[in-house]
Amino acid sequence: MSVLERVTETLGGQSVLGRPLRSQADLAIAVLGRLPLESLTGISRAGFSEREIDVLVIPARTRRHRAAKAERLTVEESDRAVRLARVQAQAIETFGDEARASAWLRRPLRQLSDKAPLTLVRTETGARLVETLLAKLAYGAAA
Repeated sequence: MSVLERVTETLGGQSVLGRPLRSQADLAIAVLGRLPLESLTGISRAGFSEREIDVLVIPARTRRHRAAKAERLTVEESDRAVRLARVQAQAIETFGDEARASAWLRRPLRQLSDKAPLTLVRTETGARLVETLLAKLAYGAAA
């Protein structure tokens, strides 16, 4: 399964997103169109705790407010949800299974100043650093 397919699946697939995502451009357009709040259910099913979603995507209080008004995520929140799903998908591809990927994402690493990769995923700059590290690991380069 490709990273894009895994991200799409994590976000709830076509049934939640309303259309298939066949390219990175489709994913970017979906983010600009604001993802449905239901896409967070997929992120939760993918193994992220409510606390992690609260910190990395959208606070629980805001989520409840949006649910009561049947509102979608903002563009920024949608982007953070995709970022989280993307990093997880890349970790799964690198380590070959969800359990190993999940453990790696949550373990403090010397290469990241003793921070867990998920801690850095809060920002795009941090996510890029984590993705670079994953790519180095995947291709056997010295991380």
